[in-house]
Amino acid sequence: MAIFAMLGAMMYCLKLVLEWAPNLHLTALFIIAMTVVWRAKALIPVYIFVMLSGLFGGISVWWVPYLYIWAILWGIIMLLPRRMPKKLAAVVYVVIGTLHGLMFGALCAPSQALFWGLNFEGTLAWIAQGLYFDILHAAGNFAACTLALPLITLFKRLRKQ
Repeated sequence: MAIFAMLGAMMYCLKLVLEWAPNLHLTALFIIAMTVVWRAKALIPVYIFVMLSGLFGGISVWWVPYLYIWAILWGIIMLLPRRMPKKLAAVVYVVIGTLHGLMFGALCAPSQALFWGLNFEGTLAWIAQGLYFDILHAAGNFAACTLALPLITLFKRLRKQ
């Protein structure tokens, strides 16, 4: 439990450290690596991160998608085979992290549409308006997720101790 608490707090702190750069963070990297190593238990640090984000950032309209958006990434990683060749895994984790970053605005859109009373056209306009930031998010996730295999190796060492 102590490792999960530390990982959740670390994800939140890394998000704070990188707030100067819009939509660039290491959250997807950590969720991918934690899910590969701890499977279902990875939801513990994920939701510690979500709760810390809400407590310190304010539980507001921006926070509601956090309740499901990270679980989607977790679920996608859970669906992958447990034993993939390392070269394939390295590519798959980067692709999934990049696509999750690119789709972030679209994944947030349903809750935003409900909060702001947007119709379908308004929701599409909301997604289009944020596309620039989603592209930045995808680029950041692409770079970060190249570190997935080394982080998975580190987490496996932590699990054994």
